[in-house]
Amino acid sequence: MTVTDRVRPRSAGGQPTPPGGGKSVRRLAFSQQVSRWDVKLSPYLYISPFFILFAITGFFPLIYTGWVSLHNWNLIGGQGKFTGLENYGFVLAQPYFWNAVGNTLSIFLLSSVPQVVLALVIAAVLDANLRARTFWRMGVLVPFVVAPVAVGLIFNNLFADQFGLINEIVKGLGFDPVRWHSESLASHTAIATMVNFRWTGYNALIFLAAMQAIPRDVFEAATIDGAGRLRQFFSVTVPMLRPTVIFVVITSTIGGLQIFDEARVFDQSGLGGADRQWQTLTMYIWELGWGQRNFGRASAVAWLLFLMIVLIALLNFFITKRIASQGGRK
Repeated sequence: MTVTDRVRPRSAGGQPTPPGGGKSVRRLAFSQQVSRWDVKLSPYLYISPFFILFAITGFFPLIYTGWVSLHNWNLIGGQGKFTGLENYGFVLAQPYFWNAVGNTLSIFLLSSVPQVVLALVIAAVLDANLRARTFWRMGVLVPFVVAPVAVGLIFNNLFADQFGLINEIVKGLGFDPVRWHSESLASHTAIATMVNFRWTGYNALIFLAAMQAIPRDVFEAATIDGAGRLRQFFSVTVPMLRPTVIFVVITSTIGGLQIFDEARVFDQSGLGGADRQWQTLTMYIWELGWGQRNFGRASAVAWLLFLMIVLIALLNFFITKRIASQGGRK
């Protein structure tokens, strides 16, 4: 045995470890550690672009808007002195703010409820064996592609007080013309019609995708049991679409409370009527920020709108949870 063999480290079996064996073991251990990191970190890296973009375009503007709402911030002069909750107190004391809240909720109810019902009916029709089904399914999405400003201008002429097509039909039926731009309920109905025109087809395609995911064996069993098409729709289709209905209701709620385009172009002034008959919260934010050039008060209204959306979303969440638990017990 040479001196080199005595000095060289030996393995568990008593054999000398080959030169560089320690480096190979360390290199293997490092590669295994990298593999573990890859398994643990890869999912987070895949979803990180969304959260990075959300932090830049969503979370940071939200926090910055809250900071602006606590200052006397002018469009020209920029940041002023710290005022605390003074902007919130001023806004909550304004009658125009509460008028905008009422208009927003009214237009939201007139648009979201018929929108969900019509989307369900259209989706059921598109799910049937129709000729040229692809054409009809693409056709319901055309209103969503049209620019909101174009839709607003077209419907503004349709609902014109004097020479609008809708009033001509109303007068042809023997009724007095409706003052669409003067009465609150009439203007809310006209704006809700624009919203329904744009979004009903989009929601119908969401319902259609969910309907096609329902196993066809369920409908065949219902047919064998003697259930007609109408009974199958209410007893089979609608209950199995509960999660999709909840999703559409929540998204319609969030979008309906932020309505701006349709109401903004309903007249030429863009203030929501002479008496603010259809001025929404987003229009009120626009008036404070760009009309009165007071970013502090506009940011306060934006945060109040955000809190309103959060409260309604939480209400929808608890209602959803209750419906799901009742369905599970049944």
